[in-house]
Amino acid sequence: MRSHWFNKISVTSGPIPRRRWLLLILVAAIALIIILASTTSSDFDPVPATPVPDIYSNFRRLREQTSLDYLDLRTLSLGSTRQKELEFCGRERDNFVPCYNVTGNLLAGFKDGEEFDRHCDLSRQRERCLVRTPKDYKIPLRWPVGRDVIWSGNVKISKDQFLSSGSMTKRLMLLEENQIAFHSDDGLIFDGVKDYSRQIAEMIGLGSDYEFLQAGVQTVLDIGCGFGSFGAHLLSLNLMPICIAAYEATGSQIQLSLERGLPAMIGNFISRQLPYPSLSFDMVHCAQCGIYWDEKDGKFLMEVDRLLRPGGYFVLTSPKSKPRTGSLRMKKTSLLTPIEEFTERICWSLMAQQDETFIWEKTADVDCYKSRKQDAVPLCDDRQDIPSYYQPLVSCISGTTSKRWIPIQNRSSVSNFGLAELGIHGKYFELDDFLEDLQIWRSVLKNYWSLLTPLIFSDHPKRPGDEDPLPPYNMIRNVMDLNAHYGGLNAAFLEDAKALWVMNVVPVNTLNTLPLILDRGFAGVLHDWCEPFPTYPRTYDMLHVNGLLSHLSFEKCGMMDLVLEMDRILRPEGWVILSDKLGVIEMARAIVTLLHWEARVIDLQNGSDQRLLVCQKPFGK
Repeated sequence: MRSHWFNKISVTSGPIPRRRWLLLILVAAIALIIILASTTSSDFDPVPATPVPDIYSNFRRLREQTSLDYLDLRTLSLGSTRQKELEFCGRERDNFVPCYNVTGNLLAGFKDGEEFDRHCDLSRQRERCLVRTPKDYKIPLRWPVGRDVIWSGNVKISKDQFLSSGSMTKRLMLLEENQIAFHSDDGLIFDGVKDYSRQIAEMIGLGSDYEFLQAGVQTVLDIGCGFGSFGAHLLSLNLMPICIAAYEATGSQIQLSLERGLPAMIGNFISRQLPYPSLSFDMVHCAQCGIYWDEKDGKFLMEVDRLLRPGGYFVLTSPKSKPRTGSLRMKKTSLLTPIEEFTERICWSLMAQQDETFIWEKTADVDCYKSRKQDAVPLCDDRQDIPSYYQPLVSCISGTTSKRWIPIQNRSSVSNFGLAELGIHGKYFELDDFLEDLQIWRSVLKNYWSLLTPLIFSDHPKRPGDEDPLPPYNMIRNVMDLNAHYGGLNAAFLEDAKALWVMNVVPVNTLNTLPLILDRGFAGVLHDWCEPFPTYPRTYDMLHVNGLLSHLSFEKCGMMDLVLEMDRILRPEGWVILSDKLGVIEMARAIVTLLHWEARVIDLQNGSDQRLLVCQKPFGK
């Protein structure tokens, strides 16, 4: 049954009345007069001015209000002139990922691996065009079938590349005509993922991998995820794995994982930190991930240490790490020896070795660092231990002064995340605000779900073969919240048992709530929305944008660039829900029509100027 809130909404698509021209011009004029009057009285008038309302007592709010009024007027002007629709990019950009241009990076002087890094500053002036859908692209199969079977035309790996790949690839997946089939957890696992996961659990003293959660392992950073088999298995155990891998021009691990509906993003740490705060993950996993861990004076291992929570585990599986004898210390020629020596300096203990797999545990004792000999790695000071958004790699231990320095074995489970856990995040939020946010999203989600249906667009045909018109046809799996705040939408999805996952994005230059989001067991990342997101095209089914457009209206970039980026990462027939003030929403609607999106404005009719813009990207554009 639809809620009372939904019964009161209305869908609008007609032009704005002419009288609003005069009203908005009047509002803008009043705001300008107030700004001038405020400046005059404060600078020249010795007599105190009459107190102004609180809403005008802060310059930032004045600037925001003036920006919104300008957007209202700009929207009206857009409606009065015919705008040219955007052109499509060439076919060579079907799988285009901005900020990753190896040739350009080499010409710019980057070397020693940094040419494979992300360099958005080199691609600021990018062509404004729409990334095409490949000719043989098909809508992904419904979850969970889509986890195990994908359309080969949706990813960059070709049949020739598959046939020329090694035996490991052929064990991981089967190529049949226009589909790629992966081995399901419900059947025989040729690549031994279940046995491998159980082996890791036993090596850290557990009876089986079903006990990971009891041992405090909830979030796992999987470096170099291959084709996602390990991450898919961890998800079946109710863990939250996030796969990262370097950008690849062909046969991308990240593209394949996201196509299967598994959490993933492009990321590496050749020269810079990953965009996660310190103490973010319970386990970091590397199985033949291609990183030489003993290079750069141990900085790669220190980045893992920065990301690991106290008591967390680093799992390394690689034939190159296998010692030439049964003892780890017998031969200095072993590739493992430099790693072992450095891990002692950063207070890791080698828990177990079995075959080609080694597991270290990060210390939970802060005093361990102080008791080390003189060659121990120093602790970071406050200037070095800052929120990480692609900061340079550091040569010091992070997070030791944080209130979040709590051993994973002592933390409450995510399902029991309560007031005690919230207490250590006091600087990130007000408790009442957090609790109110949770209640709001519980209610709003039901209304959102009702809107995710082609039936809202009267001219949109029902998908062939779908007899049940109830939304959203179980097609939504990968969700991105572009301004996640506390992760309330993610929490509401979980409570409602939706079969999806959310990438919670915390924009830079806003309140950094990402530590709180990660401690809740969710996937999340810092990002600057004036830059492209590190993912391949067509990798998300739904984008949620709450209040972000107003934030960007007075930042260093425009709304058009953000909407173009949303179009790039959104799958055909994917959904976008934007929530913002009326003027901003109307301007966004004027822009999305240039991208061929279906769009409707939803009036909440609750007395506020807040509106929703519900959009769907059509198939075949």
